Amino acid sequence: MYRNLKAEMAREGLTMVDLANYLQLRYATVNEKMNGKYRFYYDEALQIKKRFFPNLSLEYLFEKDKTNQSEEGVHS
Repeated sequence: MYRNLKAEMAREGLTMVDLANYLQLRYATVNEKMNGKYRFYYDEALQIKKRFFPNLSLEYLFEKDKTNQSEEGVHS
């Protein structure tokens, strides 16, 4: 769902476990948020940006994958 965030995490060698530990959330919760089942709250997104990606914008990191959105509309 968050293609840019996933790509930047891969570049930095970060895992969803790393995010879960930092945010003090369960791995399953972070996984569901990364895959679009639930949303990241603003404060969580800001924490991720400030800690791991200070030189990147929130808009870039948390831009939703447009291909998934259009596919969902087709199947609805």
